[in-house]
Amino acid sequence: MDELKQNSDCSISLWLGKKKTMKGETIGELEELVLLTVGSLQEEAYAVAILDEIIEKTGRSMDVTAIHSVLRRLEKKGLVKSEMRGATQERGGRRKRYFTMTPAGRAVLDDNMAVRIELYQKLPKLTFFGI
Repeated sequence: MDELKQNSDCSISLWLGKKKTMKGETIGELEELVLLTVGSLQEEAYAVAILDEIIEKTGRSMDVTAIHSVLRRLEKKGLVKSEMRGATQERGGRRKRYFTMTPAGRAVLDDNMAVRIELYQKLPKLTFFGI
């Protein structure tokens, strides 16, 4: 019965566009997109670079404050960690905060991908005539 409830909770979370983390929290679609981008940018993952990559890949319109908000949530959940790195003259001597994905962040992404692949493979093959 507990297994059924756990699967049901996961299905509801998936249906809502959220995946439970190991702490029982969930990540939404934008959090997942930011987390994927942090992982793909590797050593160059700071807020403006993350924003630029998301805009380029998705065509979404958003600002850097939304990215900062998501990054704070992901760090609070233990899915990313951050560090301040060297100041530059172009930034008026200010330092940048860089982000890296944690093993827990990678595990959440791996779980999300596995669920999506499993569901995608269950889709019926459709044929569209006249397209």
